[in-house]
Amino acid sequence: MLVALFLMASVKFVNAQQNNHMKNVKKTGYAPVNGLNMYYEIHGEGGIPLVLIHGGGSTIESSFGRILPLLAEHGQVIAVELQAHGRTSDRDAPESFEQDADDVAALLGYLKIGKANILGFSNGGTSTLQIAIRHQEIVNKIVVISCNYQREGMVPGFFDGFKNATLANMPDVLKDAYLKVAPDKSHLQVMFDKDVARMANFKDIPDEFIRSIKSPVFIIMSAHDPVLPEHAIKLSRTLPSAQLAILPGMHGSTIGALESGEVIMDGKLPGITVTLVEAFLK
Repeated sequence: MLVALFLMASVKFVNAQQNNHMKNVKKTGYAPVNGLNMYYEIHGEGGIPLVLIHGGGSTIESSFGRILPLLAEHGQVIAVELQAHGRTSDRDAPESFEQDADDVAALLGYLKIGKANILGFSNGGTSTLQIAIRHQEIVNKIVVISCNYQREGMVPGFFDGFKNATLANMPDVLKDAYLKVAPDKSHLQVMFDKDVARMANFKDIPDEFIRSIKSPVFIIMSAHDPVLPEHAIKLSRTLPSAQLAILPGMHGSTIGALESGEVIMDGKLPGITVTLVEAFLK
């Protein structure tokens, strides 16, 4: 069964890599939500929509460019960009995971979608947990990839790195991805500063909030994530209904995010992740 899984995933991944990210997009648009013009893309069709929420400092393409075509083969996918990221405008307020949750919920209301699956990567995974906490009525199932919900969940010293962070610390691939799509290129520094402030001031999500999540949850981590494996296990045991997979690689390797800078298992890993996600959603 494992051999069959790997072969199917690798074939799908190689085929999808031959297609440009935007080739099969059905619709792009901006939704007026909570003081933002929030950018979204709709790919594929059919079934309960799957909403993709990118990581901090990222865009749709930089987080999901390698897996979005694969996911869209199975049904409708709605990819979004959050406050101050990519093509989405900013507001005169700090970023927060709770506000992200409210913004995504408002977007789904704008699109007249009553129920969705949500997949979030990194900071987007923490936002996804907040969606399941704050807006349970719109959530079918959620997938959280390489995210934490408490400060203790990160490798020692992780949060110290935000004390003196500068734009020079931001990976070049993420800078380039932002500059490629952002309407106002000068806003890169603002986005970076807001991302840093959010992480420097990160507050734990209480366990009782996690236990309130009613939706089934699939947790995916990389073996060498800055999120500790022990934290992923704790999250899986705190949630009422959860499955956990720890896969090879670094942060972002599981989905082929640009910042991972890795090709794991001859490029097959993102396809394997998609196979696992689709099995969970079905």
